[in-house]
Amino acid sequence: MIKQLLTMLVLSVALTSQAIAAPPKAPARGDQGEGPYERLILRGVNLINGEGAPMQGPVDIVIENDRITNVVSVGNPGVPIVGKRPEARPGDKEMDLTGHYVLPGFVDMHGHIGGSAEGIPAEYVLKLWLAHGITTVREPGSFNGLEWTKWHQQQSAENTIVAPRIIPYAGFGMGSSEPIFTAEQAREWVRDIKRQGAAGIKFFGARPQIIAAALDEAKQQELGTMMHHAQLNVVRTDVVDSARMGLGSMEHWYGLPEALFTDRTIQDYPADYNYNNEQDRFAAAGELWKQAAEPGSKRWQQVRDELIELDFTINPTLTIYEASRDLMRERQAIWHDEYTLPQLWEFFEPSRYAHGSYWFDWTTDEEIAWRKNYQKWMAFLQDFKNHGGRITTGSDAGYIYKIYGFGLIREFELLREAGFNALEVVQAATLNGAEALGMEADIGSVVPGKKADLVIVAENPLANFKVLYGTGHFKLDENNQPMRTKGVRYTIKDGIVYDAQELLADVRRLVEQAKAADE
Repeated sequence: MIKQLLTMLVLSVALTSQAIAAPPKAPARGDQGEGPYERLILRGVNLINGEGAPMQGPVDIVIENDRITNVVSVGNPGVPIVGKRPEARPGDKEMDLTGHYVLPGFVDMHGHIGGSAEGIPAEYVLKLWLAHGITTVREPGSFNGLEWTKWHQQQSAENTIVAPRIIPYAGFGMGSSEPIFTAEQAREWVRDIKRQGAAGIKFFGARPQIIAAALDEAKQQELGTMMHHAQLNVVRTDVVDSARMGLGSMEHWYGLPEALFTDRTIQDYPADYNYNNEQDRFAAAGELWKQAAEPGSKRWQQVRDELIELDFTINPTLTIYEASRDLMRERQAIWHDEYTLPQLWEFFEPSRYAHGSYWFDWTTDEEIAWRKNYQKWMAFLQDFKNHGGRITTGSDAGYIYKIYGFGLIREFELLREAGFNALEVVQAATLNGAEALGMEADIGSVVPGKKADLVIVAENPLANFKVLYGTGHFKLDENNQPMRTKGVRYTIKDGIVYDAQELLADVRRLVEQAKAADE
């Protein structure tokens, strides 16, 4: 099979037509998932509610249709329940989940439903997300076309497909018949994308006047905004510049170390650097943070405090660049065998044509530079969070050896590495994401009145986030034999109970079929 080409990320947003056909849409839900029930009771669970409260259990959770109506503490751990419990009514559905752990549904703030160049079917992506407890996804850029993404948003809202809730953002300039080079063009494009039903805009950079006009119009149109501060524009618009203009959130890290420069204004690039050379691009990125101000310095504190004052959100997606600091680990991840589609694996492999496939000649020194990058990047995230800044979780899977669902769980582990405690990670993955989307009244924590978006797992995720992976956690059983736990057992979205293990089995079949067709 010839590898399909992915247009460079910045240019892909500006293109006005979908040159490559969008991949298959998700099939009808059929008989998958049960509910919503008129009344559902989850019995005897340990609750991690997403708001920062410590775990509490056993509790019974009462759900009516798609809403949580009661959370009742019913006893003490390790002894029989003797307290008063919510009574079952005729027709109620009860699930005995004694000893299981319940969390709010996870929010992936950077989740692409595949890219048209890779040819990834939507079913594969959506089921992997749900199987890992992801119930809400901000889709940044809608690179398969806004209409295609909107279709999935609508079908998910009506629960006619198996899918998380989709929040569609449009890449700035998408669909425009010509380059946007005036403020009025930018405003008209924003108004048009609002009419088409986008929930927000993803920017990669433009002239400051254009970004300022677009952000101002987005605010008037009540659209969310996010930005990957691409190196082609970051000198004129770094994170602080765009936050002052009204940007809601930043993606990755680009634009942040540049805002922390004190002895230069432009990154120190090698003389032969070429942005269109993917290895140049990512190798130079590995040298970026060491050029920024030191932790605790005056400039560091100024940037941190101003971003917090502006109610700015950082969505770091630490996970997506992890192969830069340990390529072998990502290539050999245990889930690739059963869960990575052959066309996706081909897209990951070294290629001068494919974005993020930059392993032309990746060296030990480049990996070490990236490890040092992570140390400083993580220090800023920890400091930002500790001073009241909002950090969310995102995966950007489908690139650089990262697989949907698995990538977000790895993001949890990387936030732990950055210094977040386990409850802070859960809050970042749930309530913080809901707040950043303006949806905290409906999702993000397990309290009466909110939607029944829940993750149910048999093992304690606060002790070990690995128990959330679709491949489970590897350990010895009571008979001294190696075994794997099962990962998430159930994901509930809009009150509908999905068997996560069934969804994972569906994905394995899709991969098997694709491999057989590829032979």
